[in-house]
Amino acid sequence: MYKLVFEDEARKDFLKLPKHIQKVIREKLLILSQNPNLLKNNIKSLKGKYKGLKRLRVGKYRIIFEERENELVILIIRIAHRVEIY
Repeated sequence: MYKLVFEDEARKDFLKLPKHIQKVIREKLLILSQNPNLLKNNIKSLKGKYKGLKRLRVGKYRIIFEERENELVILIIRIAHRVEIY
């Protein structure tokens, strides 16, 4: 099981989202922390300014994160609508 760690900006992003979107994202983050392989179809390695990071697609929203397997930590970098995040 991975520990979820939020950067300050990601925490602010999350709190700005509508409550129903927060609920869906919270559920996906729980799954991500327990078994990332269950979401592998919605996870993609990124290029460009987010090179080295991954994204989780949740509907029209994206969660940008770094998976630190050796520490069992998932660092949440950003959470936003896909139009705003790239």
